[in-house]
Amino acid sequence: MGKVRNYWLLKTEPGEWSWDDQAANEGLSKWDGVKNRQAQKNMKSMTLGDLCFFYHSGAKSRCVVGVVSVVREWYEDDDGGGAVDVKMVGEMKAAVGLAEMKRDLNGMEFGLFRQPRLSVVPVEKAVWDKVCEMGGGYEADGRG
Repeated sequence: MGKVRNYWLLKTEPGEWSWDDQAANEGLSKWDGVKNRQAQKNMKSMTLGDLCFFYHSGAKSRCVVGVVSVVREWYEDDDGGGAVDVKMVGEMKAAVGLAEMKRDLNGMEFGLFRQPRLSVVPVEKAVWDKVCEMGGGYEADGRG
């Protein structure tokens, strides 16, 4: 029996680390700097191959712009904190905005709505599928 894949949402301010920054770094990055204990707990639960929405937050942009996968599980970093490494999987065909998600997810349970300030949020499979549908899928998702 295979491993169950989990799904997550990783928030970042585009001025700090954007999708373009991720792409310019050969698609690979160390996801660190997370101070909130609940967000760290979520990161510690991530396993190899889990998929994560790459979410731009901030006043100018609140949207899912792409998908990354976990390529290195939680580890202690040199700054005394922890990190996971993620690699770009693909850009959303159309960014999916927060207002659109709130409107179209029709009462589905989503941590982004319940804990909007949390930077690492688990995503239920049904929510993942719906957001992917809303964005027309992402590169390399097999949807053509």
